[in-house]
Amino acid sequence: MEIAILVLSFIILLGIGVPIAWSIGISSILTMLVSIPTISAFTTVAHRMASGLDSFTLLAIPFFILAGQIMNRGGIARRLIAFARTLVGSLPGGLAHVNIMAAMMFGAIAGSAVAAASAIGSFMTDEMEKEGYSKEFAAAVNITSSTTGMVIPPSNILIVYSLASGGVSIAALFLAGYVPGILTGLLLMAVAAVWAKKKGFKVGKRSTVKEVWNAYWSAFPSLLLLVVVIGGIVAGIFTATEASAVAVLYCLILTYIYREVSWKELPDIFLASVGTTAIVMLLIGCSMSMSWIMAYENIPQNITTFLLSVSDSKFVILLIINLTLLFVGVFMDMTPAVLIFTPIFLPVVTALGMDPTHFGIVMVLNLTIGLCTPPVGSVLFVGVGVAGTTIQKVIKPLMPLFIAMLVALIAVTYVPQLSLWLPSLFGL
Repeated sequence: MEIAILVLSFIILLGIGVPIAWSIGISSILTMLVSIPTISAFTTVAHRMASGLDSFTLLAIPFFILAGQIMNRGGIARRLIAFARTLVGSLPGGLAHVNIMAAMMFGAIAGSAVAAASAIGSFMTDEMEKEGYSKEFAAAVNITSSTTGMVIPPSNILIVYSLASGGVSIAALFLAGYVPGILTGLLLMAVAAVWAKKKGFKVGKRSTVKEVWNAYWSAFPSLLLLVVVIGGIVAGIFTATEASAVAVLYCLILTYIYREVSWKELPDIFLASVGTTAIVMLLIGCSMSMSWIMAYENIPQNITTFLLSVSDSKFVILLIINLTLLFVGVFMDMTPAVLIFTPIFLPVVTALGMDPTHFGIVMVLNLTIGLCTPPVGSVLFVGVGVAGTTIQKVIKPLMPLFIAMLVALIAVTYVPQLSLWLPSLFGL
């Protein structure tokens, strides 16, 4: 009865348009009301929300959000685009490659797919249109490439997975995300090259060594942030939370160097960061309460038993889990999906001998695809809005890129070393 109430109430609330955080919280309370008195039910859910947020690790999220907001306004996107143009602008589909590379770099630095889609798309869409690319193709490239920043570190969602998994090393997760993220970007570039060749888009001129060097030197301070943050964590100089604070300080120094953000703009940046942090933390708190209720009702154990009884083939069970997560990603935001489904599926994959770090990358890479699909795909809506087009028109050019993301997901799922090679190299 409790499980039925939890699932049905959550689906109904989502179906009638209740925001996902409230849907999670209300369905959790309704489930508890079946088992315990009213006051105790509300108290239990409130307590679980508060205790779920009582984590030093989670403090990294508001700092990384603030760092991303500062970078989004600080001219970093423009410098990364200029650097990417000197590297790949002369290849077939050159501007599409520039978009993809810039989105990968900016998404990784800012830690936000939405920020990458907004910052890179607002500049690259017009540039691609001038070179003959359709507005819809430009939007499709921007939408799909922006999601790679959720896998390439530093990534807030990998921090959330570390919390949900019971303490998988954040340093290991960060290192594990590089190869899958870059692989996804390369596959997107391959599709863009084929599309550009087919459509006969013009190729840009080859950059000189001096132009490459100048563009690199201009973007170097921004790129150095990745070295400082990831290098500091891996070397044990500071924790992920301390690294997030260092990232904010570094970004403030960059704004002073670039002089593209005035001190008068900082209050607005802080306010925007607070708003985003509040939304994320509400989602985390509500999701943690639902996760506790599912554990209380033995749902993860029951699902583990069921899946292992369906088949003893690792290939089949991972396929079922991937299909489930792809379906979930269509309707649910990444943060609650990770918090709710990690405790359900992690025991299953560990029983099959899968490394928790590897599964974390598979889960996040899987859910990033949901960012490109309606009705909840936040990056899809931002990319379409920035390009000034519609979802219906973007679907056709989006499909080949969408398939490239699925190919990357399959490769990462069934070739563990794509995720585990770098962490093992550093002894993590």
